[in-house]
Amino acid sequence: MKTTEVIADLKRRFPNEPEYHQAVEEVLSSIEDVYNSHPEFERYNLIERLCIPDRIFAFRVSWVDDSGKVRNNMGYRIQHNNAIGPYKGGIRFHASVNLSILKFLAFEQTFKNSLTTLAMGGAKGGSDFSPRGKSNMEIMRFCQAFVAELWRQLGPDTDVPAGDIGVGAREVGYMYGYYKKMAREFTGTFTGKGISFGGSLIRPEATGYGNCYFLLNMLATRGIDIKGKRVAISGSGNVATYTAQKIMELGAKVVSMSDSSGCIIAPDGLTKEQFDFIFELKTIMRGRLSEVPDVFPDIQYHDGQRPWKFVKCDIAMPSATQNELDGSDADALLAAGCFAVSEGANMPSTPEAVHKFIEARILYAPGKAANAGGVATSGLEMAQNSQKLSWSAEEVDRRLSEIMANIHAQCLRYGKEPDGYVNYVRGANVAGFMKVADAMMAQGIL
Repeated sequence: MKTTEVIADLKRRFPNEPEYHQAVEEVLSSIEDVYNSHPEFERYNLIERLCIPDRIFAFRVSWVDDSGKVRNNMGYRIQHNNAIGPYKGGIRFHASVNLSILKFLAFEQTFKNSLTTLAMGGAKGGSDFSPRGKSNMEIMRFCQAFVAELWRQLGPDTDVPAGDIGVGAREVGYMYGYYKKMAREFTGTFTGKGISFGGSLIRPEATGYGNCYFLLNMLATRGIDIKGKRVAISGSGNVATYTAQKIMELGAKVVSMSDSSGCIIAPDGLTKEQFDFIFELKTIMRGRLSEVPDVFPDIQYHDGQRPWKFVKCDIAMPSATQNELDGSDADALLAAGCFAVSEGANMPSTPEAVHKFIEARILYAPGKAANAGGVATSGLEMAQNSQKLSWSAEEVDRRLSEIMANIHAQCLRYGKEPDGYVNYVRGANVAGFMKVADAMMAQGIL
């Protein structure tokens, strides 16, 4: 297998899908030598079967807004690979959603789920519908129309969706309610559900908390204590806010957050009062970070900007969206003394940025490893649903911490280089790939 040839063929067959091509190239370039050491993989054309999704569902979603006007959006579900378990992956509602983004996310999800060691395959879905500015009734009608098209493809042992950007507890509740009505069953078919109907404690916090636990494992390899360190975070959604919360609990300073309009910089670190205001602003009031300096004048706001060029930090945790941190941002972070990057979002760093981080030999954790805590806890929610039990927050948190430590150990196993540097990109990709590849080989050509 030659990565360049595979990518060229995918670009020919699936043009105008840059995020998908980028994700595949990132994985293939780091596993090429391992793949080629197994000639049986090539005989079974394993890599092409792994790159191309098992199936793709695309459909129109028609719904009625509060004025009585009929609106139309596109809906998708990518069932990428179920070699090690039922399809598992979130649903994203955002205007940017298209096939390229969902194929990249489903491809990444396959390896991320493999790293958790839980029995979950890879999938992703979503729509170009945006909940922002919509009423609760409009969102409910859209969610019901979306599930009306998709529910036959879902099930606790078939495909288990969850939330993602634009899909929180409210949207999951509406979708699960309609699925339950159509399928006439009460099972763990969605994760991220409300606690009162099968959800797991710690699930909202899990991606952010898990990223922090992975970061602690990375820092430990160099004997670094996180207390007092300056941490730059992007985003202000679910992942970013709980990352910030845990970072502050650990004694570090959160010096930045952002949203789609701009970023805030807190040179001395956010106080608890400031963070609590931001948390309420973003999760309850659904406001904008541009409002923060009106209440706390010592916090800087940069309109239309990402935080990386405005902040001095020890650690960066990009937690907003894909390709939000480019090569020039990486240069700025390195020049400011950043020695660790741990990704909370999916593929937030461009290939150029990743190359610069690895070349500088800093600690760099790709999203498929560092942000796997969310789907890991979704797996724990599935386990609780299957047993008709609810575990305590302490039990779920303990299991989450253990899973993140195990993912880190797998990265060390496959990513440690002769000079002692740990290439977490290679480690995560090889570890995730080998488990899926072994399962696919054992099950024959499907």
